[in-house]
Amino acid sequence: MKTKQLIECVPNFSEGRDMNIIKQITNEIESVEGVRLIDVDPGHATNRTVVTMVGTPDEVCEAAFRAIKKAAELIDMSKHKGAHPRFGATDVCPLVPVANITMDQTVEYARKLAKRIGDELGIGVFCYEFAAFEEKRRNLANCRAGEYEALPKRLQDPAWKPDFGSAVFNPKSGVTAVGARNFLLAYNINLNTTSTRRANAVAFDIREKGRAQRIGNPITGKKAVDEKGNAIWTPGSLKACKAIGWFIDEFGIAQISINLTDITVTPLHIAFEETCKKAQARGLRVTGSELVGVVPLQAMLDAGKYFLHKQNRSTGIADSEIIKIAVKSMGLDELYPFDPKKKIIEYILEDDIQKKLVDMTLADFVAETASESPAPGGGSVSATMGAMGVALATMVANLSAHKAGWDDRWEEFSNWADKGKVYMDQLLKLVDEDTNAFNKIMDAFGLPKSSDEEKTARKKAIQDATLYAIDIPYRVMEISLQSMEVMKAMAEIGNPNSVSDAGVGALAARGAVMGAYLNVKINAQDLEDKEKVALYIDKGEEIVKKVEQTEKEILNIVNSKITL
Repeated sequence: MKTKQLIECVPNFSEGRDMNIIKQITNEIESVEGVRLIDVDPGHATNRTVVTMVGTPDEVCEAAFRAIKKAAELIDMSKHKGAHPRFGATDVCPLVPVANITMDQTVEYARKLAKRIGDELGIGVFCYEFAAFEEKRRNLANCRAGEYEALPKRLQDPAWKPDFGSAVFNPKSGVTAVGARNFLLAYNINLNTTSTRRANAVAFDIREKGRAQRIGNPITGKKAVDEKGNAIWTPGSLKACKAIGWFIDEFGIAQISINLTDITVTPLHIAFEETCKKAQARGLRVTGSELVGVVPLQAMLDAGKYFLHKQNRSTGIADSEIIKIAVKSMGLDELYPFDPKKKIIEYILEDDIQKKLVDMTLADFVAETASESPAPGGGSVSATMGAMGVALATMVANLSAHKAGWDDRWEEFSNWADKGKVYMDQLLKLVDEDTNAFNKIMDAFGLPKSSDEEKTARKKAIQDATLYAIDIPYRVMEISLQSMEVMKAMAEIGNPNSVSDAGVGALAARGAVMGAYLNVKINAQDLEDKEKVALYIDKGEEIVKKVEQTEKEILNIVNSKITL
């Protein structure tokens, strides 16, 4: 499987009203291959546009630089007015690790980008969050204190000299903050009130910072201070949460605007539930919510499973169904439709140019298999049989979780359904991966072979591709055998009315193993490393013996429960 590094970049530009300027900036991002522009969110009141892009690190940094350069050309900060704090044409530009990259590596990219902005554009740059060089600059609010208007005096202070670029005040572009941070989820929760003050009260209840203690009247009383004269704060109930209340003219409601700065600490659904609780305590009701920008798939799956668990429902169902539960439970479609393909980052990044086999209708997949093309072939079909086999066992688990009279066992069967779904998803990926493996071999054979050097490179590429084409069906064998634990459990303890489905699942799993093994052997013929060939064959024979024995055990259980 591919392990391509991915980062997200979320530059905020100080222009939210002139769509011509915004489009020119985003055109720069779209000009870089390997980068996907996945969200553009302009705000009229804030006069600010939040842009989200994802791609490979070098390419994302190039796209960010081009966009920042264009923003410096088009935006004049001396004329800027808006509700949001800001101090530059490109106000902030955080990099966020998404896949197969560490935070330390992301910090390196952030600092490299900051240096290039300073060197080539002459813009002062502050590095913040994980990219900060000193503790006081970790917090963006410290870097941006006083905003644009404070820059002429502040830049003269050696303590606030930019990390890169010029310390001379640039009235047109201001300065920029470049950072590396965890995934930040911008999330608004809707209330059945028009009162900003009441929305703020709930925001202060939940946000980590909380509210300042007051003497006497909790609203108008004098702020309480400690012996050093510092304000005393009462923390809110949610860690890694920033929040404020505001009124939205467009919808005629007050909202709690939340930034979840680390969703591993406070997940999306916990923020929603806690806000509902605090709002209700103040006589308010949450009517729904909205996600600003994009959200990781796992955050939506975690939310959906949380609400399913509250209903004592099985979570071993399709991701699309889990997401639907999350959307409805949190009212994410109250203000406008929630389209997972446009809001969930992994779905946005899916390659929509080449249609996957698993996305075809069954009829189209069968027709494609029957065509003159050698792929998809037996390997993909074997993986499909394995996925279908464990899907049947997962179905039995889900039916068992909902069986009348078995209410106290729903979690037991939900856990089995979750196991089955993991196996099913792995096998579905291998349906397309087997065809990709075949294509790698064809590509290797197509390499030039004029010189000795080219011949050597071509031979190595063919052997590497052949090894990959052996490994994919071997993994189908392994996973299909492992998945039979679900069939066996469902035959033994599952809904007796569906015991035959567990049996059919076992037959399909055995077929997947036997079919995949044929592919292992035929591809092994062309592998020159005979030690590896022997290893695959020995392990393959062992899996075949185990699958035959397990199939026999499952069918014996199934047949013993079917009475004629």
